[in-house]
Amino acid sequence: MLLIALTLVLAFANGANDVSKGIATLVGAGVSDYRRAVSWGSLCTMAGAIAAAFASQALVATFGGKEILVRPATSSSFLLAIAIGAIGWLLIATRTGLPVSTTHSIAGALIGAALASGNGVVWSALAQKIALPLAVSPLLALMLLLIVSPFFRRFDDHCICAQEQALPLRDAVCGAEFISPAPAEVRATLVVGTSESCNTAVARLSTIDMLHWLSAGATSFFRGLNDAPKILALGIAAALTIGITNRAMFFLVALAMGLGSLIAGFHVTRTLAEKVTPITPPNGLAANVVTSLLAALASRFALPVSTTHVASGAIIGTGLPRNEVRWKTVGEMLLAWVVTLPISALLAGGALAALR
Repeated sequence: MLLIALTLVLAFANGANDVSKGIATLVGAGVSDYRRAVSWGSLCTMAGAIAAAFASQALVATFGGKEILVRPATSSSFLLAIAIGAIGWLLIATRTGLPVSTTHSIAGALIGAALASGNGVVWSALAQKIALPLAVSPLLALMLLLIVSPFFRRFDDHCICAQEQALPLRDAVCGAEFISPAPAEVRATLVVGTSESCNTAVARLSTIDMLHWLSAGATSFFRGLNDAPKILALGIAAALTIGITNRAMFFLVALAMGLGSLIAGFHVTRTLAEKVTPITPPNGLAANVVTSLLAALASRFALPVSTTHVASGAIIGTGLPRNEVRWKTVGEMLLAWVVTLPISALLAGGALAALR
């Protein structure tokens, strides 16, 4: 029961940290406010996590230690230690607003628990199955973004929007304007212009906005599809012992991910939306399309890529051509990525020693 509970806590922490990867561009581009964007990302993430019960079973085996460890990870204390190590770092990073990888955290905790228990690690398999996809994915996302972003600028078409405008009142008899102080009334005026000219509108309708919403939903869906099996791997054996089926466990993990997104998904979203680079609607759409594509391919071929690394690489790529990347924030993110594996490993190793 404790192992199942910690698995759901890990799913909650994943939702809190990772929901930002799909919807930060919506907020950064001024298409949505935080509440609506996080709600949309949470719903699509839950849908992807439930779909993983039918489409991403291979990742469950990988993060259960199959082919990564010399001996399979079956002991309850071993799996508890992995959960504690991954959860500990995710909660710290989320509280400080750092976008880190759940995949990276679980991998680090898996290694730390294995080394602490004397269970050997098959380093070649670890490098091929986990380390290589994690390292290559952000660079691939950045390069793809630079290639496709000119195409998406064509979608920055005209939009129709309603804007508030203060108009001076006129004398009803002679038609002359009132002289100081000139009273004014606020009226809603219809404006047809580019997407940028409608950024301050009270209501707007644009093709690029609709595509942006769809791409954010797709990114969140494929993130849930890729992350849910990794989390489920920790609690699946315990769930079976008390009669909880795999698909029921997927549903519980999906629910926990959704709750984490809704309750605590704002800190990291603010970092990616506001502190990395200014985001325009075409660039935000391009970043989401690239992230969705890579996450979908990773799920199809059971590659444990980090949506955090992919989405962050794509968002950084939007600012490179304009030289508007805030490198201090990027440096903090990279440092968090580097220390994720050793800190998760230390936490898991310490947890295993305490449990024994």
